[in-house]
Parts: sequence; structure tokens; C-alpha cells
Amino acid sequence: MDSRLLTIKQVSVLLGISIQTLRRWDDSGKLSSICRKTRAHRYYFKNDIENYIRNNINSINLFKLAQSWVINNLAVEPFSDFYCSNISIFQTRLTRLENELGQEKRISKIFPLISAITGEIGNNSFDHNIGNWPDVLGIFFGWDLNKGIIVLADRGQGILSTLKKVKPELKNHREALQTAFTEVISGRAPEYRGNGLKFVKEVVTKNKMSLFFQTGDAQLEIKENDFDIDIQKSNIKFRGCLILIKF
Repeated sequence: MDSRLLTIKQVSVLLGISIQTLRRWDDSGKLSSICRKTRAHRYYFKNDIENYIRNNINSINLFKLAQSWVINNLAVEPFSDFYCSNISIFQTRLTRLENELGQEKRISKIFPLISAITGEIGNNSFDHNIGNWPDVLGIFFGWDLNKGIIVLADRGQGILSTLKKVKPELKNHREALQTAFTEVISGRAPEYRGNGLKFVKEVVTKNKMSLFFQTGDAQLEIKENDFDIDIQKSNIKFRGCLILIKF
């Protein structure tokens, strides 16, 4: 198929909405498809979808967008404005984020820390999965400073797969997440991923911010002064990681 065209399933993943909603939007003219032979086969110009996202960015739920991408069985690259296919692109966008954070007066004292934990999480995704990405290389990385949120996600192997290499007794994603955020592990690869998340926890619990982190079917939410973390089992399960930072 022409690389400029996207199927309705691909667009559903990119926009984080159902196929049924897309069909209604198409029929009403809100977001029109092309090359429609039947109700089941609708295609969209990739540029049209990217323009739609850019024009409606203020009303788009970044977390839902990332969640739709990471949990879907369909391996699709995220919308280009949120897609870092390699660590160099991520570092460039991280620098841009830090510059924008530095202009926000309300977080003038903590913006370097926000940038630091974002960098730690994003770098971990690349360091952990290098050469072993299951399907889509790279990460989802977006932010909305008006809402005070940063969203990251990857379709990588997940924390359990990483830590079982050095702690094979881990039985599930909850145990792996607990280990990653609470136990000190050596600095040898691949253990550094866990150590980095303990740094993230320390920053969050000592400052006015919060963190949601899910890997596999395990999730946690921590905020300032939450020194004891509570790992919960999620009804949604996926292979990689999904993170929401609020400040």
C-alpha cells in the first residue's frame, strides 16, 4: 500500500479513538477518508491525519494517545511530532523541553529535576531495548505545559524481561516494578535501568509532582511524600512501558 495512506485501524491507533468513531466522523465530514470501497475499507492520507492532530492538539489527550499506541496489537509508528525513533532525536527534543520548562515561572525551582527524570526514563527505554525492539523502534514522547504533563511510552520488552536477567526469581511484573523502584542493584548493564527508576522515585517524592508508571500488567502512582509505593495490578496489559509525569 502507498506509504502516504493509512488504514482506518492505523488511524484509530494514532488518534486513540475507536474505529466506530472514525466511521461516524467520516460520514459527518469531520475527518474524511479516501478510497472508500466499503464501510470496512477506508483509507486516509497520512498528511491529513498529522494536520488534524496539529490543528486539534489542545483538545487531544496525550496520555490516551500514548496508551492507545502502546497497548494495540497493530505496530504503527506514533504521530511524527511525538515519535523519537532513536536516542539522538530524543535528546534533541529533551533539550527543547528543558528550554520550555525553564520559561515556566511556577516551576522555576524544579524544572531541571523534571527534565532529569524525563531524560532518565527515556534513556532507559533506549538503553534497555537497543538491538532488541520487538516491533516499533523508539518511544512516544510528548508534553503539554499548559496542563503540566509529560507522557512517555515504548513498545519494548518491559522491566520484567530486563530484571529477570539479573534476578531470575522474579515471578511477575508487579515484583519487577517493586524491585526497579525500591532495590539497589549493581551498576552493570542491564541493571542500571532499575537504579535509574529509584532516582526518579526520589525526585518525585521530594517535590511537587506525581508519576504514573505501568509495565506489563503492573502499575504504580507516586507523588510528593509517597515514600512507600503501592504496586497495583492493571486490567490492561501490554509489553512495554507507559509513563505520565505531572507537575
